[in-house]
Amino acid sequence: MTDDKIRLPSGQGGLTRFFDDYKSKIEISPGVVVILCLVVMIIIILLHYFGGTVF
Repeated sequence: MTDDKIRLPSGQGGLTRFFDDYKSKIEISPGVVVILCLVVMIIIILLHYFGGTVF
């Protein structure tokens, strides 16, 4: 017998489905992440402004 099966692409378009069964012990709100990014940016700007050359 010949293999007459028709193969169609998957209906999900190659996307993977993830489940929310895992809960992390550490949860950070988006506002805290934005504030931390701003603090890091300000520190970097201050280091560039006040940082001098060693020589």
